[in-house]
Amino acid sequence: MPASAALRIAVLGVGKIGSAFAFQLARTGNHDVTVVARPGSPRLQQLRRDDGIVNVAAERAKVRVTDTLDEQAPYDLVIVTVLDYQVDGLLPALRRSAAKCIQFMFVTFDPERLRNAVGAERCAFGMPFVQANFDSDGRLRATIGAGGQKTIMSQQRWVDVFNAAGLPAALEPDMQLWLRCHVPFCVAFESISVAGERRGGGASWGDAMTIARGVRESFALIKGLGFDVYPRAKRLINGAPSPLVAAMLWSLSRNRPFRQLLASGKDECRALVDAMLAAAPRAKPSVRTQTIQAMKPG
Repeated sequence: MPASAALRIAVLGVGKIGSAFAFQLARTGNHDVTVVARPGSPRLQQLRRDDGIVNVAAERAKVRVTDTLDEQAPYDLVIVTVLDYQVDGLLPALRRSAAKCIQFMFVTFDPERLRNAVGAERCAFGMPFVQANFDSDGRLRATIGAGGQKTIMSQQRWVDVFNAAGLPAALEPDMQLWLRCHVPFCVAFESISVAGERRGGGASWGDAMTIARGVRESFALIKGLGFDVYPRAKRLINGAPSPLVAAMLWSLSRNRPFRQLLASGKDECRALVDAMLAAAPRAKPSVRTQTIQAMKPG
């Protein structure tokens, strides 16, 4: 399928990332895009009022706006940008849908459950690397490709579609393992940011050490479940002394924009810790669950 061909795409979850994807795919990629927002939400009302997605430059991307996924529509691609702990209620509709491909775009410790829910033959995974926010009027402000960042995906055809729409993307050959191994980092970054916000200027050294030990034990869990630590950068972090990892986290917590952005993920952080703890009984050898539990923001 040529990347330039117009596709029928649905974006399920129209927060910051979903809005950035939908805007680019509709306006630059010229695809037929439908966005599905939570019923009764302020975001749904905003999208209907604006008749699409409007950015801070007053540019409008014309998209269809709805509060329910049309299960009969043969979408070429459904992009799911809600968080892992929010997706379970959507899986039955995704399973029943006539969509040709369903791409989950969020961190998850259990990608197999998502693949099994919709069928391996039409399941894809990805991780968005886009900086996006809304201004006080609900208009989209997106920074795409900053510092060479690229969204990573499990299938080359969607990499091509995203690149053609001005969304820098790259292929990750083992996306499921990448996502699983990213969970310890996601938890660490969000937890240290919550701790830093709580103190008003950065986390304590004790907080940083607690989280660093949790990162190490989380990687021990991944290995105990029979998986490798992947990719190489994460293996290097896993092999580093805990005080070195703690120093990195302690420093990051003093970066105010980083801290404020990541602290908003407190609920996601707690849910990801719970997902690791749920998997822990299957690990051989066993892991210290209390060390992983200690990463959870209070």
